[in-house]
Amino acid sequence: MFSKLDRIWQIPKIYFIVLTAIAAATPLTFAPYYQFWLMPLLFSALIRLTELKPHRRIVSAYWFGIIGYAAQFWWIHTALHDVSGLPNIFAIPLTFLLPMFLALFPAGAFWVHGKLFAQLPRWANIGIALPICWTLAEFARERVLIGFGWGALGYSQIADHSPLAGFAPISGIHLLTFLTASIGACLVLIVNHSVMKHRIAAAITIIAILLSGCLLRSVSFTQSTGQTATVALAQGNIAQQLKFDENMLPETYRRYFEQVSRSKAQIVVLPETALPQFLQHTPPEVLNAFARVAKQNGSALAVGVPAFTSDGTNYLNAMILLNEYDEMQPEKMPMYAKNHLVPFGEYKPFPALTNPLYQLMNMPLADFQRGGIGQKPFAMANQQVAFNICYEDGFGDELIASAKQSTLLANASNMAWYGNSNAMWQQLQQSQARALELGRFMLRSTNTGATAIVSPQGKIVAQAQPNVETVLEGEIMGMTGETPYMKLGGSLPFIGLLMMLAVVLKYVFRLRQYSCLK
Repeated sequence: MFSKLDRIWQIPKIYFIVLTAIAAATPLTFAPYYQFWLMPLLFSALIRLTELKPHRRIVSAYWFGIIGYAAQFWWIHTALHDVSGLPNIFAIPLTFLLPMFLALFPAGAFWVHGKLFAQLPRWANIGIALPICWTLAEFARERVLIGFGWGALGYSQIADHSPLAGFAPISGIHLLTFLTASIGACLVLIVNHSVMKHRIAAAITIIAILLSGCLLRSVSFTQSTGQTATVALAQGNIAQQLKFDENMLPETYRRYFEQVSRSKAQIVVLPETALPQFLQHTPPEVLNAFARVAKQNGSALAVGVPAFTSDGTNYLNAMILLNEYDEMQPEKMPMYAKNHLVPFGEYKPFPALTNPLYQLMNMPLADFQRGGIGQKPFAMANQQVAFNICYEDGFGDELIASAKQSTLLANASNMAWYGNSNAMWQQLQQSQARALELGRFMLRSTNTGATAIVSPQGKIVAQAQPNVETVLEGEIMGMTGETPYMKLGGSLPFIGLLMMLAVVLKYVFRLRQYSCLK
């Protein structure tokens, strides 16, 4: 049944314009805009468009992905061209390369949906099967090849007033993606379904999801340890073009040393690669000076620094507990080494193809080694602090093992690669998701922003102004216990449940059809 609006949307030029517009609007649903209510509407518009031109549903989903991801991740161009100096003749095509790859997943979701579930009644086809296919595709996007989960529908719901955020501690970001897609699908059924009882059922489903989310937002799954700690998060604001310049080293050391010296907080955290020389190449007198002033101030000091592996053949993107530095036994200093590395930034996918491009860019330290999952938290003041570095806070499942041992989470990042783009805010939103999923405060110490303190409820309780040299100070409460998401071990049980539901949908309706034919 086509409405007057549907007939207008079916006009080829109008169809293309609307499809492009809804994809280009997706960045508004994420940080720093946080228009969480908009994502279900955009997704419902995508569904309706693919219904109007079913023969183009896969191409439409692919185009939606290209435009949506390119709009969300235009900061790739900032990193390649503005910061790394790659000429636009290479930078622009490479900027679209990732969206073109990522768009295969929404296209694949619609392909699988059409292939397996076309014979289902519309209420089950649109209302259940399509959200399942989309969520499974998002999960695959986070895991396959380079693994890139930014821009998943669920992240749009990590906002102060979003009811769906209450589901994050239950089964993580993929549950939020499924519920967001389900609301969008139900909106389509409410607006355009010939059977009134199915419209009513869709409306009841939306209300039930929203009310359940509101109730869950008031539930705390972890408990306070009763121990508070003061924290200081340094933001050096050192331009990426200067960060690894040897002539800039004295200024870098001076800037961070003064920030550490002025702080009397119990826990002090410096950003990723705050000390830009390899740990083994950093002058001992510099390390001793930082360690000494931290001890004098009664601070536990964690610092980001690249380091060689013990055999000296590879290197790590690391955090070290510098106040425990001993010049005679530096190997005994606690260290966390980043495990989930950034493709192209920290390791070279397909090196035979990408090595020539790296020769055109100012991108040092682009081939790190993984540190491993479940590394031991740092004992800092009266807290056990589980660190992750930059890109890692986009992978909640990988943080669970360390979080179970911790009372506090901390992320150290250097987002100077992406200038004053939305990248820093999108990453902050991911940290908000991790705080919700794991039920702990999250500290974020970054070079240029977004430096912040996030509560276990995912709320930003303190935030530094971006792109300025500053220290953000505040107080946190240690947390203990496990959310349901942690007890389940991550997203896999929920993903397995969705796959089982997909099988039931497929074969139950097939059996019904077979029975009717008999």
